[in-house]
Amino acid sequence: MALIMILFPLAMAAVAAMTPSNHWRPWLVPVTAAGHLLLVAVALARPEVTQGSAWLVLDPLSRIILLQVSLLFLFCSFHTVGYLRYRQELSNRVFCSCLLTMLGAMSLVIWSHHLGLMWVAMEATTLATAPLIYFNRTQQSIEATWKYLLVGSVGIAMALFGTFFLAYASLHEGLDSMLLLEGLLRQAPRMSKPWLQAAFVLLLVGYGTKMGLAPMHKWKPDAYGEAPSVVGALLAGGVTSCAFLAILRIQHICHLAGEDPFTSPLLLTMGLFSMVVACLFLIGQRDFRRMLAYSSIEHMGILVLGLGIGRTALFGTMLHVLANGLTKGVLFLSAGNIHRAYRSKSTEVVFGAMRRLPLSGALFLAAFLAITGSPPFAPFISEFSIFNGALDAGRYVIGGTFLFLLLVIFIGMSQTVLRVVQGRAPHETANAEYCDGWLTGAPMVLLMLLVLALGLYIPAPLRAMLTDAARFLEGRP
Repeated sequence: MALIMILFPLAMAAVAAMTPSNHWRPWLVPVTAAGHLLLVAVALARPEVTQGSAWLVLDPLSRIILLQVSLLFLFCSFHTVGYLRYRQELSNRVFCSCLLTMLGAMSLVIWSHHLGLMWVAMEATTLATAPLIYFNRTQQSIEATWKYLLVGSVGIAMALFGTFFLAYASLHEGLDSMLLLEGLLRQAPRMSKPWLQAAFVLLLVGYGTKMGLAPMHKWKPDAYGEAPSVVGALLAGGVTSCAFLAILRIQHICHLAGEDPFTSPLLLTMGLFSMVVACLFLIGQRDFRRMLAYSSIEHMGILVLGLGIGRTALFGTMLHVLANGLTKGVLFLSAGNIHRAYRSKSTEVVFGAMRRLPLSGALFLAAFLAITGSPPFAPFISEFSIFNGALDAGRYVIGGTFLFLLLVIFIGMSQTVLRVVQGRAPHETANAEYCDGWLTGAPMVLLMLLVLALGLYIPAPLRAMLTDAARFLEGRP
């Protein structure tokens, strides 16, 4: 099952590369996405079919990430078809092939129980994503692509050193040197503490760079601002979730080794610092696409903060992976539609979007309310669970700071978002040719309904998956 789920998108990427028609090629993306989600549903419903190689395992953590990534990719795939219809002047061969390769690489990250293989898969996502950021072929997009590659390469190199240190933490104590997760978890209490701590720092910085945690976030504003909206959605809701999974792996090992007193302060500090940086750049932000990048930095901080709080916040943290990823899909796709209609990202030009594009404008506003933790949407439930977890753990200062930063971010984002959606659209854009269509509009509507539904009710199977993931991180059966 694992190999099928990984190789299927890669095979379809090859088919897309060989398909001659620029018109029909994009349809291979939703076909692949639907097949991938079907395989995910089978894997979640029948755990016995996922048993196989020790290198590829679907555990409680990866089930959540896999479901979220596959769902987001499905909705983005249909939007891709609508988007590429407006970009007939460019060949979409590389774009479609890289999107499908990206899905295969993310699937490999999620399934990997060998930390070396996971590192290789994470680097593959970087290489597959770079041509997507450059799709518009502008000076700004090539600059964003190089920044993404250079900063990401430094981060992934540090993650490689951290992986070596992790293996040596076992070897130093006379244990078997291995990178299989099961073996690492089993011998975690006997590992060399200094080497394990050094490995944690390097892996946190390395994979934190891929997440876009501050201060390793420098690639994010440019990449999210210049990449097509579909690519931004998959970066913010897909690649970052895979990088967070890698951090979950190393934190799980450190927790079983009794290193929480060392790792928790680092996670809490980096989480709060990321939220502070987001606050500083969101206040007065005039580029609504870059606003989304800083919002992503904030939410990566929230994930790491929840992980640092520990046991009482783990359920909310895993729920936030799902809630943030799906909501980011609505934000990026609606922002992309608005950008195409106005041909600008500046709030000096973009205003009156709810009149110019009623569907995209309304969904952009609704997604803003959702991502800032407003009820009754899913991020409200996850963020409230993390806040409650902080209080239950006796971390009142952390909880109060978290709540204050959420308020400041809400105020900062509202200034930009309300400027975009309110007012009367400029006359020069009133008759522009772009308008909301089925393929560019329906995926956003369905995603928004899903975010709302998860805020009102979490189905029992999903709740069980989230509970299992939290218990797995705690080391409980």
